[in-house]
Amino acid sequence: MTTTALAVRPTRSRQLAGTGTLLRFALRRDRLMIPVWVAVNALMILSMPNTLENLYATPAERAGLVRDTAANASFRALIGPVFDDSVGALTAWRVGVYAGALAAVLSLLLVVRHTRDEEESGRQELVASGMVGRRASLTAALLTAAVANAVLALLVTAGLSGQGASGALALGLGLAGVGMVFATLAAIVAQFTESARLARGLTAGLLGAAFVLRAAGDSASDDGSSALTWVSPLGWLENLRAFADERWWVLLLFAAAASAQGAVAYALAGRRDVGMSFLPTRPGPADGRLGTAGALAWRLQRGSVLGWGIGFFLAGVVYGGLTDGVADLVGDNDNAREIFRRMGGQSGITDAFLASMVGMLGLIAALYVVASVLRLHGEETSLRAEPVLANAVGRLRWAAGHLVIAFAGSALIMLLAGLGFAVGYGKQVGPLLGACLVQLPAVWVIGGLAVLLYGVLPRAAMAAWGVAGAVLLIGWVGPALDVPQAVLDLSPFGHLPKLPGGGMEWGPVLVLLGLAAALVAVGLTGLRRRDMTT
Repeated sequence: MTTTALAVRPTRSRQLAGTGTLLRFALRRDRLMIPVWVAVNALMILSMPNTLENLYATPAERAGLVRDTAANASFRALIGPVFDDSVGALTAWRVGVYAGALAAVLSLLLVVRHTRDEEESGRQELVASGMVGRRASLTAALLTAAVANAVLALLVTAGLSGQGASGALALGLGLAGVGMVFATLAAIVAQFTESARLARGLTAGLLGAAFVLRAAGDSASDDGSSALTWVSPLGWLENLRAFADERWWVLLLFAAAASAQGAVAYALAGRRDVGMSFLPTRPGPADGRLGTAGALAWRLQRGSVLGWGIGFFLAGVVYGGLTDGVADLVGDNDNAREIFRRMGGQSGITDAFLASMVGMLGLIAALYVVASVLRLHGEETSLRAEPVLANAVGRLRWAAGHLVIAFAGSALIMLLAGLGFAVGYGKQVGPLLGACLVQLPAVWVIGGLAVLLYGVLPRAAMAAWGVAGAVLLIGWVGPALDVPQAVLDLSPFGHLPKLPGGGMEWGPVLVLLGLAAALVAVGLTGLRRRDMTT
Protein backbone atom coordinates (compact mmCIF):
# COMPACT_ATOMS: atom_id res chain seq x y z
CA MET A 1 0.00 0.00 0.00
CA THR A 2 2.81 2.38 0.86
CA THR A 3 4.63 1.58 -2.35
CA THR A 4 1.53 2.31 -4.40
CA ALA A 5 0.95 5.65 -2.66
CA LEU A 6 4.55 6.68 -3.21
CA ALA A 7 4.23 5.78 -6.87
CA VAL A 8 1.11 7.86 -7.33
CA ARG A 9 2.29 11.08 -5.72
CA PRO A 10 5.09 11.85 -8.21
CA THR A 11 2.67 11.12 -11.05
CA ARG A 12 0.21 13.70 -9.75
CA SER A 13 2.92 16.28 -9.21
CA ARG A 14 4.28 15.73 -12.70
CA GLN A 15 0.86 16.57 -14.12
CA LEU A 16 1.56 20.21 -13.19
CA ALA A 17 5.15 20.29 -14.42
CA GLY A 18 5.87 23.41 -16.47
CA THR A 19 2.94 25.40 -15.12
CA GLY A 20 5.12 28.36 -14.16
CA THR A 21 6.68 28.58 -17.60
CA LEU A 22 3.30 28.37 -19.32
CA LEU A 23 1.90 31.02 -16.97
CA ARG A 24 4.71 33.44 -17.81
CA PHE A 25 4.19 32.75 -21.50
CA ALA A 26 0.44 33.32 -21.23
CA LEU A 27 0.93 36.62 -19.39
CA ARG A 28 3.42 37.71 -22.03
CA ARG A 29 0.97 36.87 -24.83
CA ASP A 30 -1.79 38.80 -23.06
CA ARG A 31 0.36 41.76 -22.02
CA LEU A 32 -1.91 44.01 -24.09
CA MET A 33 -5.35 42.46 -23.71
CA ILE A 34 -5.34 42.07 -19.93
CA PRO A 35 -4.23 45.65 -19.11
CA VAL A 36 -6.72 47.16 -21.57
CA TRP A 37 -9.70 45.15 -20.31
CA VAL A 38 -8.80 45.65 -16.66
CA ALA A 39 -8.19 49.38 -17.19
CA VAL A 40 -11.53 49.88 -18.95
CA ASN A 41 -13.37 48.02 -16.20
CA ALA A 42 -11.52 49.70 -13.33
CA LEU A 43 -11.84 53.22 -14.74
CA MET A 44 -15.56 52.71 -15.34
CA ILE A 45 -15.94 51.82 -11.66
CA LEU A 46 -13.58 54.40 -10.20
CA SER A 47 -15.08 57.26 -12.22
CA MET A 48 -18.56 56.61 -10.85
CA PRO A 49 -18.26 58.18 -7.34
CA ASN A 50 -17.23 61.54 -8.79
CA THR A 51 -20.06 61.34 -11.30
CA LEU A 52 -22.64 60.51 -8.64
CA GLU A 53 -21.43 63.28 -6.35
CA ASN A 54 -21.86 65.76 -9.19
CA LEU A 55 -25.29 64.42 -10.12
CA TYR A 56 -26.69 63.95 -6.62
CA ALA A 57 -24.81 66.28 -4.32
CA THR A 58 -27.08 66.04 -1.27
CA PRO A 59 -28.35 63.09 0.79
CA ALA A 60 -31.90 64.11 -0.06
CA GLU A 61 -31.22 63.84 -3.80
CA ARG A 62 -29.60 60.44 -3.35
CA ALA A 63 -32.49 59.22 -1.21
CA GLY A 64 -34.89 60.35 -3.93
CA LEU A 65 -32.92 58.36 -6.49
CA VAL A 66 -33.19 55.26 -4.31
CA ARG A 67 -36.95 55.69 -3.97
CA ASP A 68 -37.46 56.23 -7.69
CA THR A 69 -35.34 53.23 -8.58
CA ALA A 70 -37.08 50.95 -6.09
CA ALA A 71 -40.42 51.85 -7.69
CA ASN A 72 -39.21 51.21 -11.26
CA ALA A 73 -39.11 47.49 -12.11
CA SER A 74 -37.52 48.16 -15.51
CA PHE A 75 -34.53 49.95 -13.99
CA ARG A 76 -34.15 47.22 -11.37
CA ALA A 77 -34.05 44.64 -14.17
CA LEU A 78 -31.45 46.67 -16.07
CA ILE A 79 -29.14 47.64 -13.18
CA GLY A 80 -30.36 45.85 -10.06
CA PRO A 81 -31.76 46.98 -6.70
CA VAL A 82 -30.02 49.63 -4.61
CA PHE A 83 -29.57 48.97 -0.90
CA ASP A 84 -28.33 52.29 0.47
CA ASP A 85 -28.11 55.96 -0.52
CA SER A 86 -24.39 56.42 0.17
CA VAL A 87 -22.10 57.23 -2.75
CA GLY A 88 -20.33 53.88 -2.36
CA ALA A 89 -23.56 51.89 -2.38
CA LEU A 90 -24.83 53.81 -5.42
CA THR A 91 -21.51 53.11 -7.17
CA ALA A 92 -21.81 49.37 -6.52
CA TRP A 93 -25.41 49.49 -7.74
CA ARG A 94 -24.73 51.50 -10.88
CA VAL A 95 -21.74 49.60 -12.24
CA GLY A 96 -21.53 46.36 -10.24
CA VAL A 97 -23.47 44.06 -12.56
CA TYR A 98 -21.83 45.37 -15.73
CA ALA A 99 -18.34 45.36 -14.21
CA GLY A 100 -18.95 41.76 -13.14
CA ALA A 101 -20.05 40.87 -16.67
CA LEU A 102 -16.89 42.45 -18.12
CA ALA A 103 -14.75 40.50 -15.64
CA ALA A 104 -16.56 37.32 -16.70
CA VAL A 105 -16.00 38.02 -20.40
CA LEU A 106 -12.28 38.63 -19.92
CA SER A 107 -11.94 35.47 -17.83
CA LEU A 108 -13.69 33.19 -20.29
CA LEU A 109 -11.70 34.62 -23.21
CA LEU A 110 -8.42 34.00 -21.39
CA VAL A 111 -9.24 30.44 -20.39
CA VAL A 112 -10.51 29.39 -23.82
CA ARG A 113 -7.57 31.07 -25.52
CA HIS A 114 -4.99 29.17 -23.49
CA THR A 115 -6.77 25.80 -23.55
CA ARG A 116 -9.04 24.99 -26.46
CA ASP A 117 -7.47 27.54 -28.82
CA GLU A 118 -4.05 25.99 -28.22
CA GLU A 119 -5.37 22.50 -28.86
CA GLU A 120 -7.29 23.52 -31.97
CA SER A 121 -4.20 25.14 -33.50
CA GLY A 122 -1.99 22.13 -32.73
CA ARG A 123 0.36 24.10 -30.48
CA GLN A 124 -0.76 22.24 -27.39
CA GLU A 125 0.36 18.92 -28.87
CA LEU A 126 3.80 20.39 -29.51
CA VAL A 127 4.02 21.79 -25.98
CA ALA A 128 2.80 18.52 -24.46
CA SER A 129 5.63 16.63 -26.16
CA GLY A 130 8.09 18.37 -23.84
CA MET A 131 8.44 18.28 -20.06
CA VAL A 132 4.95 19.63 -19.47
CA GLY A 133 2.35 18.02 -17.26
CA ARG A 134 -1.05 16.95 -18.50
CA ARG A 135 -2.92 19.58 -16.50
CA ALA A 136 -0.28 22.32 -16.69
CA SER A 137 -1.97 24.19 -19.54
CA LEU A 138 -5.34 24.26 -17.79
CA THR A 139 -3.70 25.37 -14.55
CA ALA A 140 -1.77 28.14 -16.32
CA ALA A 141 -4.96 29.34 -18.03
CA LEU A 142 -6.87 29.52 -14.75
CA LEU A 143 -3.95 31.25 -13.04
CA THR A 144 -3.83 33.81 -15.86
CA ALA A 145 -7.51 34.58 -15.28
CA ALA A 146 -6.84 34.71 -11.53
CA VAL A 147 -4.05 37.26 -12.03
CA ALA A 148 -6.31 39.47 -14.17
CA ASN A 149 -9.14 39.31 -11.63
CA ALA A 150 -6.78 39.90 -8.71
CA VAL A 151 -5.42 43.07 -10.35
CA LEU A 152 -8.98 44.30 -10.92
CA ALA A 153 -9.88 43.57 -7.30
CA LEU A 154 -6.81 45.44 -6.03
CA LEU A 155 -7.52 48.49 -8.21
CA VAL A 156 -11.17 48.63 -7.16
CA THR A 157 -10.35 48.13 -3.47
CA ALA A 158 -7.67 50.81 -3.48
CA GLY A 159 -9.64 53.25 -5.64
CA LEU A 160 -12.89 53.06 -3.65
CA SER A 161 -11.38 52.81 -0.17
CA GLY A 162 -12.26 56.43 0.40
CA GLN A 163 -15.93 55.46 0.27
CA GLY A 164 -15.39 52.77 2.90
CA ALA A 165 -12.64 50.16 3.16
CA SER A 166 -14.91 47.19 3.85
CA GLY A 167 -17.29 48.06 1.03
CA ALA A 168 -14.42 48.56 -1.42
CA LEU A 169 -12.92 45.20 -0.45
CA ALA A 170 -16.29 43.47 -0.77
CA LEU A 171 -16.90 44.88 -4.25
CA GLY A 172 -13.38 44.04 -5.41
CA LEU A 173 -13.60 40.47 -4.15
CA GLY A 174 -17.08 40.08 -5.60
CA LEU A 175 -15.94 41.14 -9.06
CA ALA A 176 -12.98 38.74 -8.87
CA GLY A 177 -15.36 36.02 -7.70
CA VAL A 178 -17.63 36.48 -10.72
CA GLY A 179 -14.62 36.37 -13.01
CA MET A 180 -13.31 33.12 -11.52
CA VAL A 181 -16.72 31.44 -11.60
CA PHE A 182 -16.91 32.01 -15.35
CA ALA A 183 -13.22 31.16 -15.81
CA THR A 184 -13.78 27.71 -14.33
CA LEU A 185 -17.06 27.38 -16.23
CA ALA A 186 -15.19 28.09 -19.48
CA ALA A 187 -12.65 25.44 -18.47
CA ILE A 188 -15.46 22.88 -18.28
CA VAL A 189 -17.06 23.94 -21.57
CA ALA A 190 -13.67 23.71 -23.29
CA GLN A 191 -13.58 19.99 -22.48
CA PHE A 192 -16.83 19.32 -24.34
CA THR A 193 -16.20 21.00 -27.69
CA GLU A 194 -13.40 20.78 -30.23
CA SER A 195 -13.98 24.37 -31.39
CA ALA A 196 -12.63 27.34 -29.46
CA ARG A 197 -15.21 29.54 -31.16
CA LEU A 198 -18.03 27.30 -29.94
CA ALA A 199 -16.53 27.16 -26.44
CA ARG A 200 -16.48 30.96 -26.27
CA GLY A 201 -20.00 31.18 -27.65
CA LEU A 202 -21.46 28.63 -25.23
CA THR A 203 -19.82 30.22 -22.19
CA ALA A 204 -20.93 33.68 -23.32
CA GLY A 205 -24.43 32.26 -23.74
CA LEU A 206 -24.34 31.02 -20.15
CA LEU A 207 -23.25 34.49 -19.06
CA GLY A 208 -26.20 35.94 -20.96
CA ALA A 209 -28.51 33.46 -19.24
CA ALA A 210 -27.09 34.53 -15.86
CA PHE A 211 -27.83 38.16 -16.72
CA VAL A 212 -31.39 37.34 -17.81
CA LEU A 213 -32.08 35.32 -14.66
CA ARG A 214 -30.79 38.16 -12.48
CA ALA A 215 -32.85 40.70 -14.41
CA ALA A 216 -36.02 38.61 -14.11
CA GLY A 217 -35.47 38.16 -10.40
CA ASP A 218 -34.74 41.83 -9.75
CA SER A 219 -37.79 42.98 -11.70
CA ALA A 220 -39.93 40.84 -9.40
CA SER A 221 -38.26 41.90 -6.14
CA ASP A 222 -36.77 45.19 -4.95
CA ASP A 223 -34.39 43.64 -2.41
CA GLY A 224 -32.63 40.92 -4.42
CA SER A 225 -34.44 38.11 -2.58
CA SER A 226 -35.93 36.40 -5.63
CA ALA A 227 -34.89 32.80 -6.22
CA LEU A 228 -34.02 33.68 -9.81
CA THR A 229 -31.56 36.29 -8.57
CA TRP A 230 -29.84 33.77 -6.32
CA VAL A 231 -29.41 31.33 -9.23
CA SER A 232 -27.14 33.80 -11.03
CA PRO A 233 -23.54 34.64 -10.01
CA LEU A 234 -24.34 38.23 -11.00
CA GLY A 235 -27.15 38.08 -8.45
CA TRP A 236 -24.64 36.93 -5.83
CA LEU A 237 -22.57 40.01 -6.59
CA GLU A 238 -25.41 42.42 -5.91
CA ASN A 239 -26.51 40.45 -2.82
CA LEU A 240 -23.01 40.85 -1.42
CA ARG A 241 -24.29 44.39 -0.72
CA ALA A 242 -21.03 46.28 -0.87
CA PHE A 243 -21.15 49.54 1.13
CA ALA A 244 -24.51 48.48 2.63
CA ASP A 245 -23.93 46.13 5.60
CA GLU A 246 -21.87 43.66 3.60
CA ARG A 247 -22.89 40.01 3.54
CA TRP A 248 -19.44 38.44 3.65
CA TRP A 249 -20.81 34.91 3.60
CA VAL A 250 -21.88 35.41 -0.02
CA LEU A 251 -18.19 35.20 -0.97
CA LEU A 252 -18.36 31.54 0.04
CA LEU A 253 -20.74 30.96 -2.87
CA PHE A 254 -18.12 32.24 -5.32
CA ALA A 255 -15.40 30.16 -3.69
CA ALA A 256 -17.53 27.00 -3.65
CA ALA A 257 -18.70 27.38 -7.25
CA ALA A 258 -15.20 28.13 -8.58
CA SER A 259 -13.67 25.25 -6.61
CA ALA A 260 -16.32 22.73 -7.67
CA GLN A 261 -16.19 23.76 -11.32
CA GLY A 262 -12.39 23.74 -11.29
CA ALA A 263 -12.39 20.21 -9.87
CA VAL A 264 -14.78 19.07 -12.60
CA ALA A 265 -12.62 20.69 -15.29
CA TYR A 266 -9.49 18.95 -13.94
CA ALA A 267 -11.26 15.60 -13.83
CA LEU A 268 -12.51 15.95 -17.40
CA ALA A 269 -9.13 17.16 -18.69
CA GLY A 270 -7.49 13.98 -17.39
CA ARG A 271 -9.92 11.72 -19.24
CA ARG A 272 -9.55 12.81 -22.85
CA ASP A 273 -6.85 12.99 -25.48
CA VAL A 274 -5.24 16.27 -26.51
CA GLY A 275 -7.25 17.87 -29.30
CA MET A 276 -10.32 15.72 -28.67
CA SER A 277 -13.49 16.49 -26.73
CA PHE A 278 -16.36 14.70 -25.05
CA LEU A 279 -18.73 15.99 -27.72
CA PRO A 280 -16.76 15.61 -30.96
CA THR A 281 -17.74 17.57 -34.04
CA ARG A 282 -20.00 15.64 -36.38
CA PRO A 283 -18.39 14.83 -39.73
CA GLY A 284 -19.61 16.84 -42.67
CA PRO A 285 -21.12 15.45 -45.86
CA ALA A 286 -18.92 13.37 -48.14
CA ASP A 287 -19.33 15.89 -50.95
CA GLY A 288 -18.69 19.57 -50.28
CA ARG A 289 -21.61 21.95 -50.74
CA LEU A 290 -19.85 25.30 -50.35
CA GLY A 291 -18.93 26.61 -53.76
CA THR A 292 -17.43 30.00 -52.88
CA ALA A 293 -15.15 31.58 -50.30
CA GLY A 294 -18.02 33.83 -49.28
CA ALA A 295 -20.25 30.83 -48.56
CA LEU A 296 -17.50 29.34 -46.39
CA ALA A 297 -17.10 32.62 -44.49
CA TRP A 298 -20.86 32.77 -43.88
CA ARG A 299 -20.86 29.17 -42.66
CA LEU A 300 -18.09 29.97 -40.20
CA GLN A 301 -19.56 33.23 -38.89
CA ARG A 302 -23.32 32.82 -39.15
CA GLY A 303 -23.65 31.78 -35.52
CA SER A 304 -21.82 34.88 -34.38
CA VAL A 305 -23.95 37.16 -36.52
CA LEU A 306 -27.12 35.52 -35.21
CA GLY A 307 -26.04 35.81 -31.58
CA TRP A 308 -24.98 39.47 -31.87
CA GLY A 309 -28.15 40.30 -33.80
CA ILE A 310 -30.45 38.80 -31.18
CA GLY A 311 -28.49 40.50 -28.40
CA PHE A 312 -28.68 43.93 -30.05
CA PHE A 313 -32.39 43.58 -30.79
CA LEU A 314 -33.15 42.65 -27.17
CA ALA A 315 -30.93 45.48 -25.90
CA GLY A 316 -32.86 47.91 -28.10
CA VAL A 317 -36.16 46.62 -26.74
CA VAL A 318 -34.96 47.02 -23.13
CA TYR A 319 -33.51 50.51 -23.59
CA GLY A 320 -36.51 51.60 -25.64
CA GLY A 321 -38.84 50.43 -22.88
CA LEU A 322 -36.92 52.50 -20.32
CA THR A 323 -37.14 55.73 -22.31
CA ASP A 324 -40.48 56.98 -21.00
CA GLY A 325 -39.34 56.69 -17.38
CA VAL A 326 -35.91 58.26 -17.75
CA ALA A 327 -37.21 61.83 -17.58
CA ASP A 328 -38.83 61.15 -14.21
CA LEU A 329 -35.69 59.45 -12.89
CA VAL A 330 -33.38 62.31 -13.92
CA GLY A 331 -35.88 64.99 -12.99
CA ASP A 332 -34.45 68.52 -13.04
CA ASN A 333 -30.86 67.37 -12.54
CA ASP A 334 -28.88 69.59 -14.91
CA ASN A 335 -25.67 67.60 -14.42
CA ALA A 336 -27.33 64.37 -15.54
CA ARG A 337 -28.72 66.11 -18.59
CA GLU A 338 -25.25 67.44 -19.41
CA ILE A 339 -23.71 63.95 -19.26
CA PHE A 340 -26.40 62.58 -21.57
CA ARG A 341 -25.73 65.50 -23.91
CA ARG A 342 -22.00 64.80 -23.96
CA MET A 343 -22.67 61.12 -24.62
CA GLY A 344 -24.89 61.89 -27.57
CA GLY A 345 -28.07 63.85 -26.91
CA GLN A 346 -28.76 67.38 -28.10
CA SER A 347 -32.33 68.35 -27.31
CA GLY A 348 -34.56 67.06 -24.53
CA ILE A 349 -33.80 64.41 -21.95
CA THR A 350 -35.66 61.72 -23.94
CA ASP A 351 -33.68 62.31 -27.12
CA ALA A 352 -30.51 62.64 -25.03
CA PHE A 353 -31.12 59.25 -23.43
CA LEU A 354 -31.92 57.59 -26.75
CA ALA A 355 -28.85 59.09 -28.42
CA SER A 356 -26.55 58.02 -25.59
CA MET A 357 -27.89 54.45 -25.61
CA VAL A 358 -27.60 54.22 -29.38
CA GLY A 359 -24.03 55.50 -29.11
CA MET A 360 -23.25 52.89 -26.47
CA LEU A 361 -24.46 50.10 -28.76
CA GLY A 362 -22.37 51.59 -31.54
CA LEU A 363 -19.29 51.29 -29.32
CA ILE A 364 -20.12 47.66 -28.60
CA ALA A 365 -20.66 47.01 -32.33
CA ALA A 366 -17.01 47.99 -32.80
CA LEU A 367 -16.10 44.91 -30.76
CA TYR A 368 -18.13 42.75 -33.15
CA VAL A 369 -16.45 44.11 -36.26
CA VAL A 370 -12.98 43.60 -34.75
CA ALA A 371 -13.80 40.02 -33.78
CA SER A 372 -15.20 39.30 -37.24
CA VAL A 373 -12.24 40.81 -39.10
CA LEU A 374 -9.73 38.99 -36.92
CA ARG A 375 -11.38 35.72 -37.89
CA LEU A 376 -9.08 36.04 -40.92
CA HIS A 377 -6.09 35.98 -38.59
CA GLY A 378 -7.45 32.95 -36.78
CA GLU A 379 -8.04 31.04 -40.00
CA GLU A 380 -4.51 31.83 -41.17
CA THR A 381 -2.62 31.03 -37.97
CA SER A 382 -4.58 27.78 -37.44
CA LEU A 383 -3.56 26.77 -41.01
CA ARG A 384 -7.17 26.36 -42.16
CA ALA A 385 -6.69 29.09 -44.76
CA GLU A 386 -3.85 27.24 -46.47
CA PRO A 387 -5.92 24.45 -48.11
CA VAL A 388 -8.51 27.01 -49.23
CA LEU A 389 -5.89 29.25 -50.86
CA ALA A 390 -4.19 26.21 -52.44
CA ASN A 391 -7.23 25.93 -54.71
CA ALA A 392 -8.50 28.41 -57.26
CA VAL A 393 -9.23 31.02 -54.60
CA GLY A 394 -7.19 34.22 -54.43
CA ARG A 395 -6.31 35.98 -51.21
CA LEU A 396 -8.58 38.92 -51.92
CA ARG A 397 -11.58 36.69 -52.66
CA TRP A 398 -10.93 34.73 -49.49
CA ALA A 399 -10.58 37.88 -47.39
CA ALA A 400 -13.57 39.55 -49.05
CA GLY A 401 -15.88 36.77 -47.86
CA HIS A 402 -15.03 37.45 -44.22
CA LEU A 403 -14.98 41.23 -44.61
CA VAL A 404 -18.47 41.26 -46.10
CA ILE A 405 -19.67 39.38 -43.02
CA ALA A 406 -17.82 41.83 -40.77
CA PHE A 407 -19.03 45.09 -42.31
CA ALA A 408 -22.47 44.01 -43.51
CA GLY A 409 -22.98 42.13 -40.26
CA SER A 410 -22.32 45.28 -38.23
CA ALA A 411 -24.93 47.08 -40.34
CA LEU A 412 -27.39 44.26 -39.68
CA ILE A 413 -26.95 44.24 -35.91
CA MET A 414 -27.30 48.03 -35.71
CA LEU A 415 -30.44 47.81 -37.84
CA LEU A 416 -31.82 45.18 -35.47
CA ALA A 417 -30.94 47.44 -32.54
CA GLY A 418 -32.95 50.24 -34.18
CA LEU A 419 -35.90 47.91 -34.65
CA GLY A 420 -35.60 46.92 -31.00
CA PHE A 421 -35.67 50.57 -29.92
CA ALA A 422 -38.75 51.10 -32.08
CA VAL A 423 -40.49 48.09 -30.53
CA GLY A 424 -39.60 49.07 -26.95
CA TYR A 425 -40.31 52.78 -27.29
CA GLY A 426 -43.14 52.60 -29.81
CA LYS A 427 -42.31 55.99 -31.33
CA GLN A 428 -39.87 57.65 -33.73
CA VAL A 429 -39.27 54.51 -35.79
CA GLY A 430 -37.55 56.31 -38.66
CA PRO A 431 -35.35 58.59 -36.51
CA LEU A 432 -34.29 55.65 -34.32
CA LEU A 433 -33.30 53.53 -37.31
CA GLY A 434 -31.35 56.48 -38.71
CA ALA A 435 -29.63 57.09 -35.37
CA CYS A 436 -28.45 53.46 -35.24
CA LEU A 437 -27.28 53.37 -38.84
CA VAL A 438 -25.35 56.64 -38.52
CA GLN A 439 -23.03 54.84 -36.06
CA LEU A 440 -21.74 52.62 -38.87
CA PRO A 441 -19.04 54.94 -40.30
CA ALA A 442 -17.27 55.01 -36.93
CA VAL A 443 -17.73 51.25 -36.48
CA TRP A 444 -16.26 50.66 -39.95
CA VAL A 445 -13.24 52.88 -39.19
CA ILE A 446 -12.40 50.54 -36.28
CA GLY A 447 -12.94 47.58 -38.60
CA GLY A 448 -10.69 49.22 -41.19
CA LEU A 449 -7.92 49.58 -38.60
CA ALA A 450 -8.26 45.87 -37.82
CA VAL A 451 -7.93 45.05 -41.54
CA LEU A 452 -4.88 47.32 -41.79
CA LEU A 453 -3.14 45.67 -38.85
CA TYR A 454 -3.91 42.17 -40.09
CA GLY A 455 -2.85 42.86 -43.65
CA VAL A 456 0.30 44.89 -43.01
CA LEU A 457 1.43 43.84 -39.50
CA PRO A 458 -0.15 40.43 -38.86
CA ARG A 459 1.89 39.85 -35.70
CA ALA A 460 0.31 43.01 -34.26
CA ALA A 461 -3.22 42.16 -35.41
CA MET A 462 -4.45 41.63 -31.85
CA ALA A 463 -3.65 45.28 -31.15
CA ALA A 464 -6.99 45.97 -32.83
CA TRP A 465 -8.58 44.89 -29.56
CA GLY A 466 -6.56 47.58 -27.81
CA VAL A 467 -7.88 50.19 -30.24
CA ALA A 468 -11.46 49.04 -29.70
CA GLY A 469 -10.92 49.04 -25.93
CA ALA A 470 -9.50 52.58 -25.98
CA VAL A 471 -12.48 53.82 -28.02
CA LEU A 472 -14.84 52.09 -25.61
CA LEU A 473 -13.08 53.70 -22.66
CA ILE A 474 -13.30 57.18 -24.19
CA GLY A 475 -16.97 56.75 -25.05
CA TRP A 476 -18.07 55.32 -21.71
CA VAL A 477 -15.89 57.07 -19.16
CA GLY A 478 -14.95 60.29 -20.95
CA PRO A 479 -18.32 62.08 -20.68
CA ALA A 480 -18.72 61.14 -17.02
CA LEU A 481 -15.26 62.46 -16.17
CA ASP A 482 -15.87 65.65 -18.16
CA VAL A 483 -12.67 65.12 -20.16
CA PRO A 484 -11.78 67.79 -22.74
CA GLN A 485 -13.51 67.62 -26.09
CA ALA A 486 -10.13 67.08 -27.74
CA VAL A 487 -9.89 63.70 -25.97
CA LEU A 488 -13.43 62.73 -27.00
CA ASP A 489 -12.54 63.63 -30.60
CA LEU A 490 -9.80 60.98 -30.62
CA SER A 491 -12.59 58.47 -31.08
CA PRO A 492 -14.31 58.32 -34.48
CA PHE A 493 -17.61 58.20 -32.61
CA GLY A 494 -16.92 61.72 -31.33
CA HIS A 495 -17.40 63.12 -34.84
CA LEU A 496 -20.81 61.57 -35.58
CA PRO A 497 -24.03 63.61 -35.60
CA LYS A 498 -25.97 63.17 -32.37
CA LEU A 499 -29.21 61.51 -33.36
CA PRO A 500 -32.06 61.55 -32.56
CA GLY A 501 -32.48 65.15 -31.52
CA GLY A 502 -29.58 66.75 -33.39
CA GLY A 503 -29.20 67.72 -37.01
CA MET A 504 -27.76 65.39 -39.63
CA GLU A 505 -24.22 66.36 -40.69
CA TRP A 506 -23.04 64.56 -43.81
CA GLY A 507 -19.51 65.96 -43.86
CA PRO A 508 -18.05 63.95 -40.94
CA VAL A 509 -19.98 60.85 -42.02
CA LEU A 510 -18.51 60.94 -45.53
CA VAL A 511 -15.01 61.59 -44.19
CA LEU A 512 -15.25 58.57 -41.87
CA LEU A 513 -16.57 56.39 -44.71
CA GLY A 514 -13.66 57.46 -46.90
CA LEU A 515 -11.19 56.77 -44.08
CA ALA A 516 -12.63 53.31 -43.50
CA ALA A 517 -12.40 52.50 -47.23
CA ALA A 518 -8.78 53.69 -47.37
CA LEU A 519 -7.79 51.61 -44.34
CA VAL A 520 -9.37 48.49 -45.83
CA ALA A 521 -7.66 49.11 -49.19
CA VAL A 522 -4.22 49.49 -47.60
CA GLY A 523 -4.77 46.41 -45.45
CA LEU A 524 -5.79 44.27 -48.43
CA THR A 525 -2.80 45.53 -50.41
CA GLY A 526 -0.52 44.45 -47.59
CA LEU A 527 -2.25 41.05 -47.39
CA ARG A 528 -1.76 40.51 -51.10
CA ARG A 529 1.99 41.23 -50.95
CA ARG A 530 3.12 39.60 -47.70
CA ASP A 531 3.87 35.96 -46.95
CA MET A 532 1.11 33.85 -45.44
CA THR A 533 1.51 31.52 -42.48
CA THR A 534 1.94 27.96 -43.77
